[in-house]
Amino acid sequence: MFKALLAVLAMTTAMPAVAQAPAAGAVTYIQAGALLDRPGQAPRGRTTIVVRDGKVAELRDGFVAPEQGATLVDLRDAFVLPGLVDMHVHLWGIGGDPMRARLEALTRDRFDDEMTAVANARTTLAAGFTSVRDLGGDPRGIRALRDAIDAGTVEGPSITNAGEMISVTGGHGDAGNGLGEEFAEAVHAHEINLCDGPDDCRRAVRAQVGMGAKVIKFAATGGVLSNVSGGLGRAMTPEEMRAIIDTAHALGRKVAAHSHAAEGTKAALEAGVDSIEHGTFLDDDTIRLFKAKGAYLVPTEIAPVAALAQARGGALPPATIAKAEQAAAAMAASHRRAYAAGVKVAFGTDTGVSKHGDNATEFALLVKNGLTPAQAIAAATTGAADLLGRDDIGTLAPGKTADIIAVRGSPLDDVTRLEHVDFVMHRGTVVKLPTTAR
Repeated sequence: MFKALLAVLAMTTAMPAVAQAPAAGAVTYIQAGALLDRPGQAPRGRTTIVVRDGKVAELRDGFVAPEQGATLVDLRDAFVLPGLVDMHVHLWGIGGDPMRARLEALTRDRFDDEMTAVANARTTLAAGFTSVRDLGGDPRGIRALRDAIDAGTVEGPSITNAGEMISVTGGHGDAGNGLGEEFAEAVHAHEINLCDGPDDCRRAVRAQVGMGAKVIKFAATGGVLSNVSGGLGRAMTPEEMRAIIDTAHALGRKVAAHSHAAEGTKAALEAGVDSIEHGTFLDDDTIRLFKAKGAYLVPTEIAPVAALAQARGGALPPATIAKAEQAAAAMAASHRRAYAAGVKVAFGTDTGVSKHGDNATEFALLVKNGLTPAQAIAAATTGAADLLGRDDIGTLAPGKTADIIAVRGSPLDDVTRLEHVDFVMHRGTVVKLPTTAR
């Protein structure tokens, strides 16, 4: 067991109600028993991390006593590493409980979903994920949540938001699928994320950027959770995909493609997409294209497992069952081939399909399917940071943002240790402290 000692804070709760930004000039000394400062390389032994004004200022060998007025965090019995990054979450609304979401659909509105998103963000941060890419929710609501977190008024991970997923009419992102006529018409009256043809798809990208999207996501193929039996094949034309990607890149946004079928993945890669989400059906040609283009695979291996259990349990519409079975059966084999070939991987879970806070259960699946623990951790730190285009996170070095977590024992030996994060610092502020020993 290890204890955390804060010299100037009373430790009466495991997590403060609201994590305020560190005061100007605030200094924290973190004494770490082991430190994985650069994932992919060997960890350091005893190290003291000096944090000033929300940034890592120094890494000193050994346990260094704090300077006068500094806060001390004693993690001498802990394994410390950079904050984790989940590149595929859905914070908006009820997550991981589709039956409840369906039953409450007519009694909840966007204000209820906003409050749930606030709670989901806090849960995600407590699980050790200090940054996330939100790939589909209410565009204005997630933008507001992102800004509130950045301002320090709401507790949660730093968010890179996509707004709504861009989709063709009847595609995976068409919320009118499967609804009765009057409800479908009401939904379609407000869906500016739908597009048909290259020019219309350019408009859809600009609309999401206009509402604050920092990344663009589109549905290259059908999806498991769509309430339509259209399968998982390619949904967009290559010309539509190219219009989306070129427009987004021109506006300084990276692009993520939801894609299951190999045909959709190939078309998205050829058009210059930055990441493929899911990548369920991969053949050798597609894997070679990943490497040639330098694109990332975001595996989301927990998603089909969770969706299949929900579908078989009756929590999802019948149209999803066959698709969930296909995706769950194919994904592991496809990803094993991709990992063995050296495709770049960024950690992502599609949380919102599964429950918020369970994000780290993805690590065990990645390792089961061929990544080493070190590679899986790198995917959630340095790999994710690279895909985000952020050079301030992913490692711990002078000048980096002080996003720091700690666990009991080395996750390089047992990656499931990351499912039980005991300490979280986000941008220099301690937001979670160890409680009792397990």
